[in-house]
Amino acid sequence: MKSRPAGHPSRRELFTGAGGGVLAALALPQPAPAAPSSTVALIRCRNYQDDVTGKLATAFDKIGGIGGLVRGKTVALKLNLTGNPRNWPLTPDLPYRTDPGTVASTVELLARAGARRVRIIESFFPASQDLALWARYGIDVEAINKTGTKVEWVNVQNLGPYRQYARLKVPWGGYIFPAYHINQAYVDCDVYASLSKLKNHWIAGVTMSIKNNFGNTPCSLYGGDCGPGGNENPTMERGPVCHSGTTPPPSGVDAELDHTTPRDPGFRVPRIAVDQVGIRPVDLAIVEGVETVRGGEGPWIKGVERMTPRVIIAGRNPVCVDAVGMAVMSYSPQSARGTGPFVRGDNALALAEAAGIGTRDLKRIEIAGLTLDEARIPFGPGPVGKTLHELGAA
Repeated sequence: MKSRPAGHPSRRELFTGAGGGVLAALALPQPAPAAPSSTVALIRCRNYQDDVTGKLATAFDKIGGIGGLVRGKTVALKLNLTGNPRNWPLTPDLPYRTDPGTVASTVELLARAGARRVRIIESFFPASQDLALWARYGIDVEAINKTGTKVEWVNVQNLGPYRQYARLKVPWGGYIFPAYHINQAYVDCDVYASLSKLKNHWIAGVTMSIKNNFGNTPCSLYGGDCGPGGNENPTMERGPVCHSGTTPPPSGVDAELDHTTPRDPGFRVPRIAVDQVGIRPVDLAIVEGVETVRGGEGPWIKGVERMTPRVIIAGRNPVCVDAVGMAVMSYSPQSARGTGPFVRGDNALALAEAAGIGTRDLKRIEIAGLTLDEARIPFGPGPVGKTLHELGAA
């Protein structure tokens, strides 16, 4: 029998009720003893003309620099280009996607630090390797290709340039699946970096370094039209397989651990996101909150509003980074489902902490740069489907 981290209960301990499929009072695993802590940089950046490259460089300096991490290495940089652009084109008034200039600044700093190669990755539709698909997000592909290091662009929605998927086991056995099949770009690298946004999420409450990994599951295998044999030209999102669990993944892809667990997206999405961090640990977490949105992750969510937190957050541990991000949003990282931003989903930070990935305890996290009091900005009640004006808030 596989062992699990100390303090991490079995699935039997997590569930009660008929068939073991009822969530026991929305209970979460207990924190793993001495979940690791890491310094988090919290830097002021007033707008996208405020020397983003310099501010990001300061953030990296505050966490001990990145030269030792990336010099001579291949770095995979995961963006956050959420939403199918066929339905949701760029919306400058709602900056909910990774900022194009921030992408360029990050690649420039990785090149300066000696990275041998930067592989920019994201999953989007259509599942094609056409560079023009990246440019539609406002990303200056040509300029980034000239930053001084080799740059590759991989759409990981399917196999892409690779011949087979990588099967990676979840170290603690998995929350939803015991292993996941993902694009080789995630393992054909030495360093994995996440570049995400500081914002709310309709299901997960918040979306930062941890939630940014949910989309690492390729829709060719985890999309609604994956079929029994997989589909290298997927057109459907992950809802049926990942969010609701009503459709199984294809033959040859690991089945769920327990089909009696809740078919509730608020239960499944945070756990799959944490599983993804488990199989491919984040070596460098960057959360950009210069401009963003609150109330949800994109304009398809009612009540989404533009926000200007004017901060950049960075660190080596994604749980610590997200804990600081939650505090900047005026939420407690200790919040449980039904409180704070977790309106309809479990706290992924708690699940990650229980798996031993990192601590969400702000008392154990060194914050370099701004204090939380200097950076804190109210994000409101979370993804409730109403603007603050509709709620009668100032």
